[in-house]
Amino acid sequence: MKKSVLSALVLVASMATVANAALADGGAKFLGNITTSGQIRSDMGTYWNQITPENGCKWGSIHSLSNGNSGTSKFAWDNYDKCEGAYKWAKEKPGERHFKFHALVWGSQYPNFLCKKKNPGITVELTKKYITEWFDAVAAKFPDLEYIDVVNEAIWAGNNYHSGYGKPAAGAEGRSTDDTECGGSYIIEALGGDRVVNGKHQYDFITTAFKMARERWPKAILIYNDYNTLSWQMNEGIELIQTILKNGAPVDVYGQQAHDCKGMSKSDFESKLKTIHEKTGLPLVISEYDIGEGDDNKQKNDYANHIPFMWETDWIVGITIWGYINGATWAANTGIIEKDGRKRPAMTWLEDYFSKNLDKGKSIMVSATSTEIAYSEEKQQEPYNGTAIVIDMKDTIQAEHFDKAGVGFGNDSYNDGSSGNNGDADFRMDEDVDIWVGGADMKGKVIGYTEPGDWVEYTVDFKRKGPYTIKASVSSANENSSFKLYVDDIAITDEMLVPKTGEDSWDTYQEIGGKVDSVSIGKHILKVEVVGGWFNLDYIVFENIAPPEVIAKEDSAAKNDSTKAKDSKNADQKAPEALIKGIHLSSNSLTDYDVIDIRGARLGRISAKSTQQAAESLKFSNIVKTSGIYYIRSRATGKMQSLRIVK
Repeated sequence: MKKSVLSALVLVASMATVANAALADGGAKFLGNITTSGQIRSDMGTYWNQITPENGCKWGSIHSLSNGNSGTSKFAWDNYDKCEGAYKWAKEKPGERHFKFHALVWGSQYPNFLCKKKNPGITVELTKKYITEWFDAVAAKFPDLEYIDVVNEAIWAGNNYHSGYGKPAAGAEGRSTDDTECGGSYIIEALGGDRVVNGKHQYDFITTAFKMARERWPKAILIYNDYNTLSWQMNEGIELIQTILKNGAPVDVYGQQAHDCKGMSKSDFESKLKTIHEKTGLPLVISEYDIGEGDDNKQKNDYANHIPFMWETDWIVGITIWGYINGATWAANTGIIEKDGRKRPAMTWLEDYFSKNLDKGKSIMVSATSTEIAYSEEKQQEPYNGTAIVIDMKDTIQAEHFDKAGVGFGNDSYNDGSSGNNGDADFRMDEDVDIWVGGADMKGKVIGYTEPGDWVEYTVDFKRKGPYTIKASVSSANENSSFKLYVDDIAITDEMLVPKTGEDSWDTYQEIGGKVDSVSIGKHILKVEVVGGWFNLDYIVFENIAPPEVIAKEDSAAKNDSTKAKDSKNADQKAPEALIKGIHLSSNSLTDYDVIDIRGARLGRISAKSTQQAAESLKFSNIVKTSGIYYIRSRATGKMQSLRIVK
């Protein structure tokens, strides 16, 4: 007989919506902006539904060494410009708000310990090590990034790159954008160099960076981002994209900074964007749009000439304006709201345009498929059986009946860290969720091979406000498995710990559960999110609890006798507190570890009971063929360890 354990996981979730909506909320694509002087303004969500930290996520803003140029690495994720804060701001409203990581590799802002002059001991091999460490640190911190500027400003023009990868670079207007005391870096050499074939740069280092990014973020939209691409170096930018695509770089979108559009006519602006799109074959994102114009009417006219085409063209997948408070942007007169709150005519025009033309927005769906780009129309996710799962008095949700995925941003119905359905149930094989034969009777279907960060969603229809008890049928051979439940992305439970139900086996199932005081009646999206991985989920039962006033009064003596008997019966059972977050037990179960070389390529996978055991096993494994520095990364925790292998 299975035990039914109800742990006191009580959270009242308010599902009220914020009154102020961003200009593009409900539209086909995002209209975003950046942090202001390193901060996220309180009115950010009033206007914008996408955020890019202006400087906070750049390598030089985050990565430092604890002891000069030779100590251990430190990562300050919110040290300067709210990188993590911006990520969390977007996560407050998943599907409505979007976050772009800017940028993984840029020649104008990298750590001082990479500088040839400042750190004479830096080498190509050390630079490789630090680049890999940087990519891995970002992946561990932000495993589910939606958009990433992988490489920034690397067009070769005027006998130099747009930014100072190898030496200080001249900026867009001929002034230095780099620290001349740095002396450049070995970033290009560390990422595979830059061959010149028949006078044409091959940009091998960009291709390597994109391959490293794709390995770590298989579902993210990977972007190459650059400036002057609508004016002086349009053809050079097109050639760069064509070259790296030919060489196998998994680029999904070409980012147009669009700082160079002041005074550009409507026809010129549109024809140049069309040319870039047609010749590269890639969707475009307007990544850093601004108009540095002190004349209010001229600035407004440029907005009116450019914004409608960006919004109404389906292969432009989003718009980020580069600052909105005048005097707090990188260039003079680019702001569209004065510091005292007065709106410049460009901002007034922008609000009016979106109030009348929101439904004109069009966007293809861009999916991360290496060099293949999938285009489609927007389509909402749908309930598996066509209608929402009714939750009334006592109703069961079968785990494998998660929604059918839609098309377009925010319409995914699941996230799964491993590609393909690796289960054995021969069910929903065209999707990535792993479905196995199993469950309480070992004849049904369950979701398994769960990894931290995985989630599935169900369209449900609550007929009663609650309160509800929740019971979930689960199995695990681990002692640190867990999950959380959300309704419309608002947590309705704490972390629900899955007990170890079997030794080296996932065939023994047990019900665990909790309680939810209140939900909103009507249709909602229920999400099950994996926190601690490697458990199976069979079903979830919601059971309505009758209000106290309809329960018949009991004789107090009988009630006391009943309570004593119940306490005696359960005295030898595991206390519910054992399933509450904060109780950590040791585990001797096997964990998978990825084996990665110094350039970031995954070589294979080994299983071990600890990181130390994995390191020892690797020394005798045939996964590694040559001597060198290698890394092992736990697939359960994401933690890395480096080691030297001698063959």
